[in-house]
Amino acid sequence: MVKDRRNLTDPKTLRALAHPLRWKLIEFIGREGAATATQCAEETGESVANCSYHLNLLAKYDFVERAEGGQGREKPWQLVHQGQSITDIGLDEESRLAAQAASTAFLDHAFTMIRERYLASHALPEDWRAVLGTNTSTDYLTAAETEEFQEAVRAISDRYKERRYKPELRPADAQPVYVFLSTSIPPEKA
Repeated sequence: MVKDRRNLTDPKTLRALAHPLRWKLIEFIGREGAATATQCAEETGESVANCSYHLNLLAKYDFVERAEGGQGREKPWQLVHQGQSITDIGLDEESRLAAQAASTAFLDHAFTMIRERYLASHALPEDWRAVLGTNTSTDYLTAAETEEFQEAVRAISDRYKERRYKPELRPADAQPVYVFLSTSIPPEKA
C-alpha cells in the first residue's frame, strides 16, 4: 500500500531528486503502478544499467521499493509515497538550496513532459483534444484564498486517487491525465 505524501526537508533526500531522470522514473512508476529497470529504460531511452542505478538511489531515500513478482534484474519497483511536498520554508541554507534544486529539476521534467505531450496531441482522438490543454488566469487573491483554491483542486483530484493504485476501478476509456497546478506571484520590485 502506497503511503500518503511526505514533506521533504532533509538536504540529502532533497538532492536525490535534483536529477531529471529520477523524476521521469518516479512519474513512470507512479503511472504504471510498478515497473522494472528494463521497462524504465524503454520508457526513458536510457540504459537498463543507468535506470537500475537511479532506481537504487531512489530506493535508498525511500522514494521507491521492490514490488512483488519478477526475478533477478526483472524485479519491479513501486512508489513508497503518493507524492512529495517540497518547500524551503523554515529550512537552513543547505536544505533550502537542496529544495530549490529538487524543485527546479521537477519543473524541468514537468515542462518537458507537458511540451512533448502537447506536440504529440494532434494524433489523439478529437474528444480528447477537445478537453486537454492549458488554461491560465491571473486573479487577485490573498494567501488564505490561494490555499483554499489549492485545497479545492486537490479535493477534486482526490476523488479519483484510488484509481491510481487500483486499476480495476478505472473506466475502460480512462487514460493517465497529467494535471499540473502552479500558483505564483511576481517577485517584489526592488
